[in-house]
Amino acid sequence: MTDPHAHTEIAAEAPPRDRHGRPLHDLRISVMDRCNFRCPYCMPESTYGEHYRFLGNDERLSFDEIERLARLAAELGVSKLRLTGGEPLLRPRLPGLVARLRRIPGITDLAMTTNGVLLARHAQALREAGLDRVTVSLDTLDPALFHRMSGGRGALDEVLAGIEAAQAAGFPGGVKLNTVVQRGVNEHTVLELVGRFRGTGIVPRLIEYMDVGNRNDWNREAVVPSAELIAAIDARWPLDALPAKYPGEVATRFRFRDGQGEIGTISSVSQPFCGGCSRARLSSEGTLYTCLFAVQGTDLRTPLRDGSSDEALRERLRQVWLNRSDRYSEEREERRRRSRPKIEMHYIGG
Repeated sequence: MTDPHAHTEIAAEAPPRDRHGRPLHDLRISVMDRCNFRCPYCMPESTYGEHYRFLGNDERLSFDEIERLARLAAELGVSKLRLTGGEPLLRPRLPGLVARLRRIPGITDLAMTTNGVLLARHAQALREAGLDRVTVSLDTLDPALFHRMSGGRGALDEVLAGIEAAQAAGFPGGVKLNTVVQRGVNEHTVLELVGRFRGTGIVPRLIEYMDVGNRNDWNREAVVPSAELIAAIDARWPLDALPAKYPGEVATRFRFRDGQGEIGTISSVSQPFCGGCSRARLSSEGTLYTCLFAVQGTDLRTPLRDGSSDEALRERLRQVWLNRSDRYSEEREERRRRSRPKIEMHYIGG
């Protein structure tokens, strides 16, 4: 039987800080490497077609393994968990995992990012299991453009139904939208999207197009700086900047002056926020990454399955974070010249 006093001692241990003094607060957990979309900037059909080999069920971490690592991460200071993919709702019985993670001491925020297509049928169960908030990826409200941007796989009405169901379920942290804006693709539809959700309590977050992975043919000319978008929105609906809710908050927040809610921007390219980054990412096959733009990670599946103790696993996690020095967005140009292949987004989560 576990000694409750020993657990208290571990939980009281000072959270590890990396080489830039950043604490470990957030863990993003990819529960599924597959997705039912083929968005060109993440999983283009040309690469991830019918013959692409995704992980087998036994290669992905089990719910027991995910819960164990999340518990150990919480003992090192993690208080926020986010379930990602691929598409997390393709993972069977996901509300069961949510319920298990919800019970972990120290976890104060439990969220999920989804493309929304399956959300209508799962929103209530996820809420009852203890999920705090949901973020839905939605790049445009133009049905034809949406179909194209999802790689010909997505139906806009299904996503909108999922957003509606999530709002009806009453997640305490609410519903947010992630909109990746690309010049020459969907920037002309941003005002329509913002206008649609103004006053609804749903918060759009406009994300600068990033060079995640190796497949999306990223170039800086396709980036629409957040400042440009905010200027256009402010001209239509005046905005006021809001202070950060907590140190290291990724999104810059603005509220509509007329009281009709708020929007956010994520400006990884024009205004890198590496200095406040407190996130680690666990891939669906059990590799830990300390940056969205990582080129390598740390295998945790092997020690999970070879009988390693909690103490050994916790120390492995701690050492990975202590040795972390990632600052990719601040060093983008230099790092891109070295051109080492990065981990693909469908493994690492957003």
